Amino acid sequence: MASKTLFKWPKQITNSLVEQLIKAEKDIHKAILMFDSATAEYTNGFSHDDRTFGAMISRLVSVNQFRPAEGMLERMKQEDCNVTEDIFLTICRGYGRVHRPLDAIRVFHKMEDFQLRPTQKSYLTIFDILVEENHVKRAIGFYKEMREMGIPPSVVSLNILIKALCKNEETVDSAFRIFHEMPNRGCQPDSYTYGTLINGLCKLGKIDQAKELFQEMSEKGLSPSVVSYTTLIHGMCQSNNLDEAIGLLEDMTRNGIEPNVFTYSSLMDGLCKCGHSSQAMELLEVMVRKRHLPNMVTYSTLINGLCKDGKLREAVEILDRMRLQGLKPNVEMYGKIISGLCAACSYQEAANFIDEMVLGGISPTRATWSFQVRMHNKVVQGLCNNIDPPRAFQLYLSMRTRGISVENGTFDCLVKCFCKRGDLHKAARVLEEMIFDGWVPDVGIWNVLMCGLWDRKKVREATELLLAELKQKFVEAES
Repeated sequence: MASKTLFKWPKQITNSLVEQLIKAEKDIHKAILMFDSATAEYTNGFSHDDRTFGAMISRLVSVNQFRPAEGMLERMKQEDCNVTEDIFLTICRGYGRVHRPLDAIRVFHKMEDFQLRPTQKSYLTIFDILVEENHVKRAIGFYKEMREMGIPPSVVSLNILIKALCKNEETVDSAFRIFHEMPNRGCQPDSYTYGTLINGLCKLGKIDQAKELFQEMSEKGLSPSVVSYTTLIHGMCQSNNLDEAIGLLEDMTRNGIEPNVFTYSSLMDGLCKCGHSSQAMELLEVMVRKRHLPNMVTYSTLINGLCKDGKLREAVEILDRMRLQGLKPNVEMYGKIISGLCAACSYQEAANFIDEMVLGGISPTRATWSFQVRMHNKVVQGLCNNIDPPRAFQLYLSMRTRGISVENGTFDCLVKCFCKRGDLHKAARVLEEMIFDGWVPDVGIWNVLMCGLWDRKKVREATELLLAELKQKFVEAES
């Protein structure tokens, strides 16, 4: 009864209407209720078909609810509904998207239970998923199985095979052998074939071979895609061929191919690594004028380059610009700026950025733990050196609260700093916590603390009185 109150169906309900409503409903739970209520409302006159089932399965896969999606397949079987190859492939592609290639293979083989014979389309889908997920050996084995099943080679299948063989340096020669044999198999290499080989060569650092192939591609009248241009530009930047990379960007524009955010980011990365962060900033402005929104990689590249060149003000501006765009800086970006500020002895500003990072909810992870520990300790030690001891103590307490390890050198700085200021209560507290954490104070720390105590008038007078009494007793004992 609940389903009837949620959806008011018309007198005449069609599969096309149900399919449209399922696709339009944003809430997956409501979509499921809608799917079920259609048959509940019309128990004697409506049944789902492959279109409504397909729409429901597609929605479930889109939100990674794979088990219910596969359950729908079984329901289709029970209701004697026609199960199409495309419905299976929807689930396979979903598993590929979330990096679960073995589940994609399992669902592929499940077609047999539904008396479905996989076509070339299904084989190529699984083959491509395996290659994308770097299951190269399994992918090549699957390709052989595909050929044994009578699936003929095609430009698409050979392109995927070449992509698989380009993953490792040991098999690149095999990729080129297939590339040269393609015309004999009735398959002419296309732009994707060349792009795949160029990408593989660039990743292996074989930039000269990649450039030759890029030239050959143009000579054969094949237009390089934005991906091919970007790949080669990135490879040139990695090998410090900045002039050629910039020239290729200009060539790209002349040929009417619009660079994308990855193209610009690759070139910015090359410029920053070679100490040309100002040029990278100019390129950012060009990119924004052409309505390409910078991404996390773009901003990270610029912050790294600017900090490396000592341009901290500009790096901070980039961080602010990033936040205005709605992107959240990560610990590495904050870390670069904080390290730069420490190098410039701007420890108070560095501490401000640590506070901002904490307020932003950026907590240490296993990957960033050691980096965060070094960063915090460095700032506390810097603040102790007659810059801002109260702030140093505040940050020290924050470290202890958040479980960030305090280094021996930091304890040493804090004790000496507060002894020098005459704040022996804090010095003693830090010393006690140092021992509690398992550190053994050296002679220098004890001497500083004892000197601090000695300078207190009452302690000195009591000690002198005690020494006088001991001396008197020693004289009496002698006589």
